[in-house]
Amino acid sequence: MHLKMYRRLLIILFGKLLLTGNTLQAQQPDTLFLPVDQLFEKGVEHNLQLQADKLQTQMAHERTRTARTSRLPDLQVGLRGGFVGQPIAFQHGMSDPTYPETPDWSQNYAIDFSQPLYEGGRIHYSIRRADMEKQVAELQQLTDEAEVKLNLLNRYMTLFSLFKQHEVLSRNIEESERRLHDIRRMKEEGLITNNDVLRSEMQLTNDRLSLQEAENSITLVSQELDILLGQDEALLLMPDTALLYQAVALKEYDDYINLAYSNDPEMKLLRKQTELAENNVSLTKAAVRPSISLYASNTLSRPISRTMTDMYNNAWNVGLSVSYPLSSLFKEGHRIKESRLQVSLRKNEEERKRQNIRIEVRTAYLRHKEALLQVEALKLSVRQAAENYRIMQNRYMNQLAILTDLLDANSVRLNVELQLTTARTQVVYTYYQLLKACGQL
Repeated sequence: MHLKMYRRLLIILFGKLLLTGNTLQAQQPDTLFLPVDQLFEKGVEHNLQLQADKLQTQMAHERTRTARTSRLPDLQVGLRGGFVGQPIAFQHGMSDPTYPETPDWSQNYAIDFSQPLYEGGRIHYSIRRADMEKQVAELQQLTDEAEVKLNLLNRYMTLFSLFKQHEVLSRNIEESERRLHDIRRMKEEGLITNNDVLRSEMQLTNDRLSLQEAENSITLVSQELDILLGQDEALLLMPDTALLYQAVALKEYDDYINLAYSNDPEMKLLRKQTELAENNVSLTKAAVRPSISLYASNTLSRPISRTMTDMYNNAWNVGLSVSYPLSSLFKEGHRIKESRLQVSLRKNEEERKRQNIRIEVRTAYLRHKEALLQVEALKLSVRQAAENYRIMQNRYMNQLAILTDLLDANSVRLNVELQLTTARTQVVYTYYQLLKACGQL
C-alpha cells in the first residue's frame, strides 16, 4: 500500500513539472527507499566525526599495549671498538716520560639486563590509566553516535514531512483544478462573474508555486542526506511512511530516569573520567615510593684497561638496585592535592549531568505526550475541516455562498492537513529524543 502511494507520489512529483513550468531535468532521477535502520547504519558508517572517534579508540588501544610492555625486562646489547692512543707514563712527577707498548685497537662487548620488581605502583596504575583512557574513547564514540543519529533523524523527518506536504498540495491542486472547471462552466452559464474565475486561477497558481517549492526542498534535503550517507548526490531518498504509524507504549517517567542514569553514554563517560582521576591520585602517590629492580650484566673487553695488556677480559655481575626519590617528599605534595581536587571536579560534573538528565528526560517525555495529544486533536480537526469544505462547496455551487468563503474553507483544510503531518513527524522525533536522553538510541 505504501509502495503504491509512493509510486503515485513520484509520478505526481516529476510528471507535473510540465504543468507547473518547472525547468528541472526531464529525466527522472534514481530513487532509494531508506528505512530508519539503514539511515542510522549508513550515517554512522560515513560520519567523519565518528571516524575520528574510531581512530582515537584505536590509538588508545595501542597505548594500553604499550603500557603493558613496562612490565617486561630491559635488555641491551652493546658493541664498542676503536683506536687506542699512545699512553704516556711519567716516572718522576711530570718528567722522564716513557711510552709503553700497547695494542692499537680496543673492543668491548656488553649485555645488560634489568627487570623492575617494584615501582611503587607506577607500572600498575599506568596500565590501569591506559585501559581507562581506552574505555573513555569508546564511550565518547557512543555519545557522538547518539548525537549523529538524532541529527540524521531530524533531517529524515524533514524529508518525510516534505513528501507528505507534496502529497497534500498535489491533492489540493487536483481539487482546485476540478473546482476551476466547475467555476468556468458556471461562468459560461452566466451564474457567476469572471471575477470568480480569475480568483480561482490565482489560487491555483499559488498552489502550484507552493508545490514547486516543496519539490525543490525535497531535492535539497535529499541531497544533504545523500552527502551525509555517502550516496550519489542526485539520488532521491524516500523515507519509510510506516514509521509514523508505529504505536509505542510509554513507560512511567521514573523508569526513563533510571534508564538514563544507568545507560546514558555521557553519564558512563563522566563516571569513567572520575575513576580515571582517582587512578591519577594513586599514580601521583607512587612517585614518592621506592623503586626496586633486578639487574645483571656481562662484559667482554680487550685490552685489559688497568694494565693495557693485549688480552680479553670477561666480567659479569648480578644484583638488586634500590632507589628512593627523597626530593619527591617535598615536590609531589602539591601534585597529589591537585589530583584530589580533580576527582572532586569530576564528581561535580557527574552531579550536574544527573540534574541535566532529569531535565532532558522530563522535557522529552512531556513533549512526546504533547505531540501524541496534538495528533489526536488534529485528526478531528482534519475531519471537521473536510466536512466544512464540503458544505461550503455545495453552498457555493448552489449560489448560497461567495467564492471567498469557499477558498477560506479550502485554505483551512489545507493548513490543518499540513499541521497533522508536522505533528506526526514530531511524535517520531520526540520519541527518539526520549530514547537518546535515556541512552537507548
